[in-house]
Amino acid sequence: MAATIKVKSPYSQEVVGEYAADSFEAVQQKVSRLHAAQKKWRDIPLAKRVDSVQTALNYFTQNKQTIAADISKQMGRPISQSPGEVGGLLERAQYLCGIAADTLSPMKLPDKPGFERAIVREPLGLIFVISAWNYPLLVAVNSIVPALLAGNTVLLKHASQTPAIGRHFEQAFQSMAGIEDLIHQVIVDHATTGKIIEELDVQHVVFTGSVSGGQQILKHTAKRFMQPQLELGGKDAAYVAEDADIPAAAATVVDGAMFNSGQSCCGIERSYVHKSVYDSFIQQCVKAISEYKMGDPLDGATNLGPLVTEKATRVADSQVQAAVRQGAKVLAGGKIKQIASGFFFEPTLIVDVKQDMELMQEENFAPILPVMSVDSLDEAIRLVNDSKYGLTSAIFTKDMAKAKKFAEKANTGTVFMNRCDYLDPALPWTGVKDSGCGSALSHLGFLSVTRAKALHFKKG
Repeated sequence: MAATIKVKSPYSQEVVGEYAADSFEAVQQKVSRLHAAQKKWRDIPLAKRVDSVQTALNYFTQNKQTIAADISKQMGRPISQSPGEVGGLLERAQYLCGIAADTLSPMKLPDKPGFERAIVREPLGLIFVISAWNYPLLVAVNSIVPALLAGNTVLLKHASQTPAIGRHFEQAFQSMAGIEDLIHQVIVDHATTGKIIEELDVQHVVFTGSVSGGQQILKHTAKRFMQPQLELGGKDAAYVAEDADIPAAAATVVDGAMFNSGQSCCGIERSYVHKSVYDSFIQQCVKAISEYKMGDPLDGATNLGPLVTEKATRVADSQVQAAVRQGAKVLAGGKIKQIASGFFFEPTLIVDVKQDMELMQEENFAPILPVMSVDSLDEAIRLVNDSKYGLTSAIFTKDMAKAKKFAEKANTGTVFMNRCDYLDPALPWTGVKDSGCGSALSHLGFLSVTRAKALHFKKG
């Protein structure tokens, strides 16, 4: 890896940050300091740890605009939207702080004469969080906050596109309750990441990224008998039923496909619409898509930014053009567009698609909404499940029974009704199949950063 990395704006291609890379020896020193700090931090009473984390969260409130600007500069999300991610971080973190005492308290078992029994949860030690650029605050906070609350310390490898956000986490959480070195960011390449997992004193790995990246993480953790937590993306589907509120469904599905320029693991990438409402749904989608404005992310009027890499635009273009050759029809967008030095993909609506098209099977990180007409709920469920991914799915209907049938049959970690692309911190964030394993958020998010210990005391 080069001695420094230069982060370029996806819009202007100008350098917006330069960061020194960490040698393996430097990482070793950080790991040593983190372990020394963890021995002190775990002995801090839980209530004080919670108070300390809540106090540290003030950093994000006080620096909201600076953090939002860093998001827009480094990964290209419009400045009109970036501050919302700070709000999302605070919502999740405050919820986790609120449930920490109950979740981490010893689990009491039924009385057994002559014995005292309990299940306690202990911190693992050092948690290695490998985070992603597309939601640089939200992806990282899902693991960092429960790890710290549970008494762990954190080694953070933020994506090479967004190291500024890793620094913000350091500044917020590195020193709490009079203890230094509670979190450190490292800037390293993939090879060094694997070496850290295999050779250093790391107790758990949390990774968000591609399927191929997750496979590599598994190879490294297998040598240490560690079970990583993996969130690997999706090909998320929506079904619009015949009784849906069509204007609301169309607006929600379009937003789910377009927000963050489609660079969302839980964004809508496939839509199935009942044939009786198909035409009206399409009309509403065309109207919604026409309201997007591509441009400079730092311009408040922009609501669709560039893709992070030129390669992503080529992948999107390849999928759309292949679909067109196979009979699909583009109703809006469908092309790469260069503005300034940024590579954009036009907000795209494409119809007459077929289930076996690459566009309907392979993930893309672009603002593309393919729509397919279906005859029934059962057909929609079959098509939703016809995917190697299983992160989220959504149904739009007024019928709760219909929604519950869909939820029972959909093979995804989350099922939405009349919404999509949103995480409720009270609910676990988890996937099946190639979307990964393990859970973040909710009380289950504390389980992967702690270990269960059985207390089996015989009295007398």
